[in-house]
Amino acid sequence: MTLTDDQSSVTPEALRDALTDRLVAAGTVRTPAVEAAFHTIPRHLFVPGASLDVAYGDDPIYTKYNSAGVSLSAASQPTIVGMMLEQLQAEPGQRILEAGAGTGYNAALMATIVGPEGHVTTIDVDDDLVAGARDHLTAAGISNVTVLLADGALGHPDGAPYDRIIATVGAWETPSAWLDQLIPDGRLVVPLRLRGVASRSVMFERSDNGWHSVDHQLATFMPLRGIGDDARRTVAITTDQDVTLQVHKDQTADSAALAGVLDTARVEAWTGVTFPPMVSYGLLELWLCLRLDNPLMRMYAGPDARAAGTVTPMFGWGSMATTSGPDLAYLTVRPSGGGQEYEVGVVGHGPGAQQLADRVAEEIRTWDSYRNCTVRFELPDTLPAPAPDHGRFVLDRPTHPILVTWE
Repeated sequence: MTLTDDQSSVTPEALRDALTDRLVAAGTVRTPAVEAAFHTIPRHLFVPGASLDVAYGDDPIYTKYNSAGVSLSAASQPTIVGMMLEQLQAEPGQRILEAGAGTGYNAALMATIVGPEGHVTTIDVDDDLVAGARDHLTAAGISNVTVLLADGALGHPDGAPYDRIIATVGAWETPSAWLDQLIPDGRLVVPLRLRGVASRSVMFERSDNGWHSVDHQLATFMPLRGIGDDARRTVAITTDQDVTLQVHKDQTADSAALAGVLDTARVEAWTGVTFPPMVSYGLLELWLCLRLDNPLMRMYAGPDARAAGTVTPMFGWGSMATTSGPDLAYLTVRPSGGGQEYEVGVVGHGPGAQQLADRVAEEIRTWDSYRNCTVRFELPDTLPAPAPDHGRFVLDRPTHPILVTWE
């Protein structure tokens, strides 16, 4: 249900119920407590600048930008919010710490779940966001949430220990504060950027050797700001900036070397690896990020570039790409099996395009032999030796290295 000129009498309550019903029907929201919270909390009060139609759509709503126009904060997509609340599995009476207050909407949902005997502490680094979240929570009648101005990576030791900690910002490393401020059988949900574009919302619990994942799902968030900063930059590879790369600190992309790369001859490498429609490519992308020297980055392609055939990306927004000096390779797909599946391929440009495209295609075929394996994430006290050729990877971090295992 959406609000149109012919539906001007549709109420926020009806739109909220319709959004919740869609999340339940999709299998994103599965438990009665999370469903009840979505039915209860008026999202439009947390995004007062948005129309009702937008407020109850299943899309993120960007609420703050820096001077360069880069988004700094948003009301997350309800599908992602619901997925992470299901990972968190909060219970009545519990104490929750959230890093990334944003609009306050997620804190309101959690406050509803933990009830009047529970409490939520949520943190943000910007005073305007903190003030806005407080105002929104007051407007919604939520009284069991404390909003603090602080660096979320430090947690809030004065309120510890917590039963649950959740980050609604992307993290390059899991801060020790979050682990230290949990009760022994507590649960942490954190969107970890692992390498390159690969990011997963990981639900961790303690084990005998550190922390292990119980669940993980594809999710990408704007990065922490403060001591856990994970800044990104944009590299344009066309003069009109209609095709750009989003580059993180563990990736390389030289704008001078890549100038005019899309004007060079196009090469293709097809893999024979297929996907049914509507199936996530997230674990394939993770594998490529772990195996390639320069991990995958987002290549955004504007409508003019797509219409002109300058690029033929996988998605409407663009595709995943890697670079090597003056060479570019990005993922694409074509119908296969009578249109019932899509075959993954690689498009390359540049003087060494064929070699780079073939390298990426080879890794896609290697991943295909692992695609039915379980992927596990750990923050172990004692690290095993990496064995990339056998599906075991160690991601260096200053404090808590990440072990990723296909098994």
